[in-house]
Amino acid sequence: MTSVHNEPAIPTGGGGLVRVRLDLGYDGTEFSGWARQPNRRTVCGVLEDALSQVFRRPLTLTVAGRTDAGVHASGQVAHVDLPVESDVDGLPKRLSRILPADVRVFRATRVPEEFDARFSALRRHYEYRVADAPFGADPLRRLDTISWPRPLSLAAMAEASRLLLGEHDFCAFCKRREGATTIRELQRLEWTRGEDGVLTAAVSADAFCHSMVRSLVGALLAVGEGRKPADWPASLLRSTERSSSVTVAPPHGLTLVRVDYPADQDLAARAAITRNVRVSAS
Repeated sequence: MTSVHNEPAIPTGGGGLVRVRLDLGYDGTEFSGWARQPNRRTVCGVLEDALSQVFRRPLTLTVAGRTDAGVHASGQVAHVDLPVESDVDGLPKRLSRILPADVRVFRATRVPEEFDARFSALRRHYEYRVADAPFGADPLRRLDTISWPRPLSLAAMAEASRLLLGEHDFCAFCKRREGATTIRELQRLEWTRGEDGVLTAAVSADAFCHSMVRSLVGALLAVGEGRKPADWPASLLRSTERSSSVTVAPPHGLTLVRVDYPADQDLAARAAITRNVRVSAS
């Protein structure tokens, strides 16, 4: 691995800062999630350390979605404030010389200062992959596809998924965090079976609470194998606490694939709306 100290430093004079959007991906297998944790290898920790090496100053990232341990990303977005003289276009190549093989920054783009990777986001898109073939998952996809031991009904899972769409309190499917709301607008939840036989759930929402996608998938897998009726997952939306009957699906089947943002002129307004505490529709 090439040391950054053997390369010309990116100019950092002048004191001015520019906001930079980073589009990135990672294999979550060997990471303890996104967020920094003491004595744990995390995506944020690895990226912030690499950026701090390049710019020779502490730098902090803000991310669109704080993925859990084992969860992957092909379309994650973060922002960081860098010296205005920085070679932003050349940053992905410089970081590739420092970062480990399981995380990469694909693009670095200057954005308005109103851009906030977390609060400006309109929606997040995830995919969850399940192989229910007798032999399990393809060995080349074993790190992002779970093997399910029983056949799954695509029709039953699709029916159950439709009943979950819309704005609801998803507390039955979320791990509560102090001071955080569990009201979310689930905009898409669709299952398809590919030519390879793998079932993929496409899941989109304005935001997700902790473990929400994997809990939804776990409930729908119970429907798909016939253990629960199609209306069971939606019936849990009436719950006022996390449901102990929902098994959380394994993390490695989940990938964050895209984050949507509004036009530049709407970034500040979107961030302001998102920061407001969500309240249940009357």
